[in-house]
Amino acid sequence: MPTSPTIAALLDESIQLELNLARLYTLFNDRFEEDEEFWWQLSMEERSHAALLQQEKKQPQPLQFFPENLLAKDLDALKANNARILAESERFAASPCSREQALNLALHIEMSAGEAHFQEFMESETGSLTADLFKQLASEDQNHAKRIREYMTEQGVKEEKQA
Repeated sequence: MPTSPTIAALLDESIQLELNLARLYTLFNDRFEEDEEFWWQLSMEERSHAALLQQEKKQPQPLQFFPENLLAKDLDALKANNARILAESERFAASPCSREQALNLALHIEMSAGEAHFQEFMESETGSLTADLFKQLASEDQNHAKRIREYMTEQGVKEEKQA
């Protein structure tokens, strides 16, 4: 019978996900001057998410009071998403995609494992002081998928359906 991944393993992979996304958004920031502020804001928010998770990891009893529904439970999906983001970053660095493709890629990633779960946590009811504190610290970071979609609409960029 397969064992459940530990919170520590999920936490590490989730931190890596946030950092990988921040790096990808920084690449987009550097390439697309017209969207520079948009990408910079998203990149800083992803770094902020990573910092919050890293701080949680440093607590004396980090796992005892850890909000149960904060992290995605599927370690393999988190790893796959991290691998995808790294591959997309390498591909973009070697041969940049179009502005429209970058926005669509970001939207699809934000709707995938880890990132979508973070948003679900932010919108959920919690009975935990730690969870409420975490939400308060991350509250400035609205739903990224929604913001990307709204930005695409404002900019006249068509949303591509995932294959």
